[in-house]
Amino acid sequence: MNELKIVVDSAKTAFEQAGTPADLENAKALFLGKSGRITELMKGMAALSVDEKKSRGAAINLAKQAIEAALNQRRQALADAELQAQLRAEALDVTLPGRQRGPGGLHPVSLTLERIEAIFGSMGFEVAQGPEIETDWFNFTALNTPEDPPARSMHDTFYVEGGSAAAPNLLRTHTSPMQIRHAVQHVKKYRAAAGAGSSSEALFSGSMPEIRVIAPGRTYRVDSDATHSPMFHQCEGLWVGENVSFKDLKYVLTDFCRALFESDDLVLRFRPSFFPFTEPSAEIDIQFQSGALAGRWLEVGGSGQVHPNVIRNMGLEPEKFIGFAFGMGVDRFTMLRYGVNDLRLFFDGDIRFLSQFQ
Repeated sequence: MNELKIVVDSAKTAFEQAGTPADLENAKALFLGKSGRITELMKGMAALSVDEKKSRGAAINLAKQAIEAALNQRRQALADAELQAQLRAEALDVTLPGRQRGPGGLHPVSLTLERIEAIFGSMGFEVAQGPEIETDWFNFTALNTPEDPPARSMHDTFYVEGGSAAAPNLLRTHTSPMQIRHAVQHVKKYRAAAGAGSSSEALFSGSMPEIRVIAPGRTYRVDSDATHSPMFHQCEGLWVGENVSFKDLKYVLTDFCRALFESDDLVLRFRPSFFPFTEPSAEIDIQFQSGALAGRWLEVGGSGQVHPNVIRNMGLEPEKFIGFAFGMGVDRFTMLRYGVNDLRLFFDGDIRFLSQFQ
């Protein structure tokens, strides 16, 4: 019986020394495997008498049960140790503060739009809103655009479902349609107040307050490179009254550009150009007197005296009312204001880039 006790003690010692489940299985094979110590002891019972087999078999079974109990105990101990190690490795400190999202902020283009609206607001300009899906009449025809210029083709304009072949719908290519919509509503209001009726075909020549409005917003054209995007932002402006001249246009835009860039020595240049909705027309260039862009002329927009046909499409008599209009790329102004040389950076959604403007 001392032999069985030695086997059990040896098994317990071997199991305790096993540091991994694999080591434990190897130790098990030494005692409970096909060639293990217990199996060899069972084979030796063949030469014993019947009475000796009974007592010897009972003793071997007790030893086997003791070894199996020690084996299971060690298995559980190794499993518990592995679980504790995993818990320590994956421990969470519930007392730590949670990970909070950083505060958001306005997009740099939105910041520029806000500043543009504030500057023109100080000059008495209202802000007009209008649909981004426009009719051909408001987007082209009302602005004196001929029937066959490239701007009406699929190469420049996104046409959308709806409308008809004669009057298709499209994504607006500029925000000038908002000027026409605003002016038409303005004229209807004061036509009705003057008793002329809101639906009269006669052009209005009565008295009314001046139309002074800007139209900022998104526009769409088939164009994409470092300085152009299929979706971009524009701000159009309109001032119509009985005594509005080109001199007023130059004063307003010069004052605006100097306020936007906070530079009193900024110089503006008006170059003769052509736009179907203005006559005469002029491109607007600016020149900084200091900084990285000092001395360079940069084109920033177009302008001109509102064409008489456009005045008529507003419902006004061009012999009495006159005005000017202008348009500028808000994204272009944002690039100049913040020193960004690639327009696509504004729309990539890279937080590292956008967070610089907060």
